[in-house]
Amino acid sequence: MKTIAITMDESILKSIDRLMADHSIGWKSRSEIIREAVKQFVAHLERAAEEEREREIFYRQRERLNRQAAALIKEQAKP
Repeated sequence: MKTIAITMDESILKSIDRLMADHSIGWKSRSEIIREAVKQFVAHLERAAEEEREREIFYRQRERLNRQAAALIKEQAKP
């Protein structure tokens, strides 16, 4: 793990301190809370980027996918 320095608003630090005061939360330091928050945020950004890539693929392939779906429906509708 690498140590870094960041600047944060006092209100955010007070919120973190309030969370830490609630011993049922389980975090022992501000660093733990901030690491977890950053980890979740990065995972969220990565998922959003992956979803955007998939949307672009579907958009580029939409005509072929529509033809395939129509053919499949037509095939399934046969008696």
